[in-house]
Amino acid sequence: MISYLLRRISYALPIMLGVAFLCFMLVHIAPGDPLVSILPPDASVDLQKQLMELYGFNRSYPEQFFSWVWRALHGDLGSSIATGRPVAQEVFRAVGNTLMLASLATLIGFFFGTLFGFVAGYFRNSWVDRIASFISVIGVSVPHYWLGMVLVIIFSSQLMWLPATGAGPDGSAAWVWDIEHIKYLIMPAVTMSFIPMGIISRTVRALVAEILSQEFVVGLKARGLSEFGVFMHVVKNAAPTALAVMGLQLGYLLGGSILIETVFSWPGTGFLLNQAIFQRDLPLLQGTILVLALFFVALNLLVDILQTIFDPRIERA
Repeated sequence: MISYLLRRISYALPIMLGVAFLCFMLVHIAPGDPLVSILPPDASVDLQKQLMELYGFNRSYPEQFFSWVWRALHGDLGSSIATGRPVAQEVFRAVGNTLMLASLATLIGFFFGTLFGFVAGYFRNSWVDRIASFISVIGVSVPHYWLGMVLVIIFSSQLMWLPATGAGPDGSAAWVWDIEHIKYLIMPAVTMSFIPMGIISRTVRALVAEILSQEFVVGLKARGLSEFGVFMHVVKNAAPTALAVMGLQLGYLLGGSILIETVFSWPGTGFLLNQAIFQRDLPLLQGTILVLALFFVALNLLVDILQTIFDPRIERA
């Protein structure tokens, strides 16, 4: 088992390096001046040269890349061009907010997704299956930014039950788990949960339908095992794949929340990326993308390892 873990970790290291390289190049080949957000329109050539030298933009791409990677390995992602604050401080505060939102959305999606999936799988080809499958298709198909705006119109503008934007009465820095702050989390979490709900529902439905058609289930029923006992065997066989899908969906939500966080002004990585893109803040942009990409790689590695632990059918040698 230890050799398997070491091998999987060694596979992840070149992936992380490749992610860092792609992140650096994609940000730098984009058109535009990286100093446009801080340079005045009538800035002198000398001032431009000084700032280019200060941020290292006057060096060649290979020099910039290896310098950036070396500093990133030591926890230094540079300073934001727009604000002057350390990028690592900005990114990790935003990652915490996004992780809180994405975790709640994943739990909501996993609960309802597994519920609809098991119901549809057990009653396949019935009207219950059709309703559950229709709900899962809606969850995957509806644009999230549109759904978020609809929820804001209904529950904030019309009913005035929930706040429309923000992360609390005093911002995310003063977040506490009370009813006043949780109200700010409900709509973005529900909006974000629709895609994982639909994907997990369809996955679990297919798993349950396949497991129920296998010979060992027929044998269990023939030996007089109760329906609850058969259900527990189905859950045991479907759980590893469902948990793997849940882990992957958490990673997707961490990196794909830019539209939802922008709609609800939630101060997470998506909102931070949106600001960095419009301000052409290269250190902040590439630092945020790098942290999210490495988090996704690490999460995939963790899901892979956990799946081998819980699923006895996977070879771990």
